[in-house]
Amino acid sequence: MSAISRKYFLNAARLGTCCALLMSLTACVSFGPRFLNRDHLNYARALGEAEKHAMLLNIVRLRYADPPTFLETTQVISGYQMNRTVSGGFHAYPSSVGSYLFGTGSGFLQENPTFTYQPITGQQYAENIIRPISPVVIMPLSLGGLPVDTLLRLTAQSIDGLSNIRALGAGPSGGGSVRFYLLLHDLRQLQIAGAMTIRIAADDGKGQKDQTAVGAQTPPKGDKQRIEHAFLVLTGTSDPNLITIQNEVRRLLHLAPNAEEAEIVYGPYPKHPGQIAILTRSMFAILSQIAYEMDVPQSDVEKGRTLETINPVGIETRPDVVIHSGKKLPEDVYDDVTYRGRHFWIEENDFRSKLSFTIVQILAALAATSHGTGAIITIPAN
Repeated sequence: MSAISRKYFLNAARLGTCCALLMSLTACVSFGPRFLNRDHLNYARALGEAEKHAMLLNIVRLRYADPPTFLETTQVISGYQMNRTVSGGFHAYPSSVGSYLFGTGSGFLQENPTFTYQPITGQQYAENIIRPISPVVIMPLSLGGLPVDTLLRLTAQSIDGLSNIRALGAGPSGGGSVRFYLLLHDLRQLQIAGAMTIRIAADDGKGQKDQTAVGAQTPPKGDKQRIEHAFLVLTGTSDPNLITIQNEVRRLLHLAPNAEEAEIVYGPYPKHPGQIAILTRSMFAILSQIAYEMDVPQSDVEKGRTLETINPVGIETRPDVVIHSGKKLPEDVYDDVTYRGRHFWIEENDFRSKLSFTIVQILAALAATSHGTGAIITIPAN
């Protein structure tokens, strides 16, 4: 083979290699599966943070008599677009000049997320925000380890006539009863020691109850005869201190001296002996209560922009959710919002406030009785 033929053969081989490389740039690339795990976690985290900010902002707005706004995220779509351009060629010259190949390529990946929100209004607003949450829904949360005293301070306006503090119309003390907080303290001590629990039973419509120890499922649509009931159970113990606390709980709840369990019903007072009546709050009332216990500038109170802060009474003298305010935001915060040029935040090192705030978010999810399917996240897998 002559030198010229050999050279053209090598150039042709290089041209084929170059074309193959250029074609690989234009080939279909599947990037969806690689991003699925990352995007799932990132969007879940972002939705959680957005809900935290919205909840805290609504609390602050309520304190200043601004109407709260509730938006429901109905859909999240994450779309990707891959744009690529390639070009190339081959120049051949006489052997004295030489030949060469050339090529260029570029590409970029573009993400186009779309979020769909729906305001909560009308009947959905009445059910999710204004209607009190049933004690049958609330009390089983203590089975998961949530502190029963914190749970009831947030959700109960009264228990058997013993009153919790109120957000409005009760003065600086909120009108709370000290015995209400003594009862919650005793229940918490029994919960920690395992001397108290909650039992859930479902009524079959004929007066018979299925004995369900933990969290009976919500009856399916159309099965209107099955009604859930919740019972406070004082479990047997040989510890004299716990027996004393159980007897005090029976006295405060007007139960028989030897009562081992009592049905929990909604209302200010029990209708029948052996019942415990809990007058529960709505989400609006829960958020209002937290709002009027938060820290606000005294100047805002003096200028009539808001009312005095309510001080807790009884054994617990601190708010369930401690919300600070100031012109400067600390570096390490759990959540913060800005309202009318001032920062409001929950401290990162305040575990009790963070837990209570999390309970409020759980309650908001339980109070959502709409028939929607919730947020739909769509991530293309290519």
